[in-house]
Amino acid sequence: MSAKKWFLVIAAASLLLIQAAPAPASAASTPYESYNYNFWEEAVPAPAAYVPKLSISGADIGIGDFVEPSDMVVSSSGMIYVVDSGNARIVSLNDQWKVQHLFNGYEKDGETVAFKNPSGLFVDEEENLYIADTDNGRIVVLSKDGNLLKTIEQPASDVLPKDFKFIPLKVTVDRAKRIYVVAKGIYEGIMQFDEKGQFIGYVGTNKVQRDYTEMFWRLLSTKAQKAQMVLFIPTEFSNIDIDAKGFVYATNIDPDSKEPVKRLNPSGEDVLKRFGYFDVVGDIRYRIAVGPSKLIDVKVIGNGMYSVLDANQGKVFTYNDEGDLLYVYGGKGNQNGTFKIPVAVEHLGENQLVLDRGKSNIVVFEPTKFGSSVNKAVKLHYNGEDEQAVPIWQEVLRLNSNYDIAYIGIGKSLLMDKKNGEALKYFKLGMDRESYSVAYKRYRREVMKEHFGTFLTVLLVLAAAWLAFRLVNFRRQKRKLTISNFASQTLKEGKTL
Repeated sequence: MSAKKWFLVIAAASLLLIQAAPAPASAASTPYESYNYNFWEEAVPAPAAYVPKLSISGADIGIGDFVEPSDMVVSSSGMIYVVDSGNARIVSLNDQWKVQHLFNGYEKDGETVAFKNPSGLFVDEEENLYIADTDNGRIVVLSKDGNLLKTIEQPASDVLPKDFKFIPLKVTVDRAKRIYVVAKGIYEGIMQFDEKGQFIGYVGTNKVQRDYTEMFWRLLSTKAQKAQMVLFIPTEFSNIDIDAKGFVYATNIDPDSKEPVKRLNPSGEDVLKRFGYFDVVGDIRYRIAVGPSKLIDVKVIGNGMYSVLDANQGKVFTYNDEGDLLYVYGGKGNQNGTFKIPVAVEHLGENQLVLDRGKSNIVVFEPTKFGSSVNKAVKLHYNGEDEQAVPIWQEVLRLNSNYDIAYIGIGKSLLMDKKNGEALKYFKLGMDRESYSVAYKRYRREVMKEHFGTFLTVLLVLAAAWLAFRLVNFRRQKRKLTISNFASQTLKEGKTL
């Protein structure tokens, strides 16, 4: 065989090997578009921050398919808990996706009590489980071994309606063991219970978005017409989480709300920072046929960051503590990395997990170099280590030169280092007008202070020169006047003679 034929055979074999080799997950191979919004509220393409790594179903871990799963929690020890509502059980997995325990119910007074459509779960630092046993109308608290610790059932209080029926949907617990519950049909806020399970009131209330045109027509309408009109009822909360400081994060599904995400302090006041270019609402540009974001879950990641899950468009939006949108990933579809009916978002180490009820599986997302760099820079900035964050932000800009938050991050570091003139350039690139104004005032004061001696010297020299000029000019004018008077006097004397 000639050398030419051997070359063709080797080339063909190489092409086959290249085609057969599996392509690694990368930003280029993600089944969804990655973008962010700029100052002008325009969607700008961006590198993918997270890409799908794998998906896990109930069948994959040997316990049969999940049926209508509704919630998912990752404990502080790294254990993964899935609320498998359709199968009325809680599935416990380790970080290697091995089944550790199946909680189908609990023992009480020598009898087994089964769960009935559980829909929410929280796991505290002691690995105790707080389960929203929805159709049984109770909160069940179990130890990590499945032993019953207590139950919270129909609360008794004067502030509750007489016909109130306790139907818990979601639950979370703070370090003081106060229990927060999102319950069906409760519009006054999040129900709060003490450590003993006694109802102590509501926390936070969603503001009603009033339609004043509707209110005007109600004044002119009959009773029958009023009954047909929309009632101004606050929106229910959809989910809750809690951060290390005890602040409760909550979401609601009102598409008209400007505050679908809240951070509630112990007094129930919303203290979420919204200093970004736009509100913390998910997508700000969307197709009319699809509608705005419907935020159904929130997960506190730490270092001021939190993610919210948009059930309407199947996307996860992650923000920093200032309310800046860091990145977006996910979407609706059938490919790995897209969802049918996403219901919960969690994080496990550097990875993020999304529970998809429509596909009955969990999708694991791993950060790309871009996403990992953003997370690291945000963490350093949040902990006050801005100088160390600068090279990370520069790496982010190498990956995405349109990333405004990186410019602002570098600008803030320069501002902290009193390099106000350099900070101005970065704030201008990041379109941070407020920080630019601060840097400009400091830079102006700095320039004035630095050159004040020179400025004063020049001013004194100019003043002295002006005074000298005035003096010389005055003497010159006086001399001219004297000569003129002398000439006139001489002329008069000559005529007399």
